[in-house]
Amino acid sequence: MLRADGGTARARQTVVIHGARAVAAQAVTGTRFAPFVRPALINGTAGVIVAAGGRALSVMGFTVAHGKIVAIDVLYDPERLADLDLAVFDDSP
Repeated sequence: MLRADGGTARARQTVVIHGARAVAAQAVTGTRFAPFVRPALINGTAGVIVAAGGRALSVMGFTVAHGKIVAIDVLYDPERLADLDLAVFDDSP
């Protein structure tokens, strides 16, 4: 299952997708963001942050059971993402 929250600014991106094939198909559409993905702890568990130009584009948290990802929670809401401190993801020396 994939749950995405786009907030009021990106309401069309607020969706719930069920089924491994449907979630995988959605993931393939986002490959253009692959260079901007960084591993992160999200609420104390495995996840990623997608950030470019010092701005968070999305945050994804994974729920794992029996060695498999069983749920992905995605935050796209620009208002909530604007509050994130991305200094730890700065690649500059």
